[in-house]
Amino acid sequence: MRTMDPNKYLLVESFINTYKNEKGKAPSRYEIADGTGLSKSTVSRYLQDMREKGIIEYEGKRGYITQQDMKTPRTIPAIPVVGDIACGLPLLAEQNIEEYVDLPISWVGRGQFFALHANGDSMKDIGISDGDIVVVRQQETAEPGQVIVALLDETSATLKRYYPHPDGQTVELRPENSAFEPLIIDLKERAFSIQGIAVKVVKDI
Repeated sequence: MRTMDPNKYLLVESFINTYKNEKGKAPSRYEIADGTGLSKSTVSRYLQDMREKGIIEYEGKRGYITQQDMKTPRTIPAIPVVGDIACGLPLLAEQNIEEYVDLPISWVGRGQFFALHANGDSMKDIGISDGDIVVVRQQETAEPGQVIVALLDETSATLKRYYPHPDGQTVELRPENSAFEPLIIDLKERAFSIQGIAVKVVKDI
């Protein structure tokens, strides 16, 4: 049997903690390998051994729970599910909140969250169907290509992929369904703000 190196336990666990703190979610095995310089087979072997020794726990894909996580609450505060956006009201105004849901930290990472009921099928090609609950991490910025909740004209929210144009004056909100056309926003003519990025879809089967 191969001798396990305690320093590699620390290396793997430290990388998982750092990644989760920065990204809000756990890394994949491939990302752990890239980040630590270990081979993928070595990472797999150490993760398995760490799980058997109780150094980490595992809950589904990317669901690594470290000793640091075990010392903190396993669920995040109840997430408000937002319904129709009332004209002129902030997105998370009490009048817009339909209910609250509880989710484990291992599902969505840490941060401030809200959720929306998907309306329509404009994002169906990435598995978001009408009526699904989409969990959103609150933030005001996003990287190109991320799925965001955009607030338009301070009255209506839409879920689309975000592509800012190089001119700095135009934003393209792109659906994930070929039956829908992209929405082009001229920032000089319309109010536009990012409310957050989508991190998880909860659906019935």
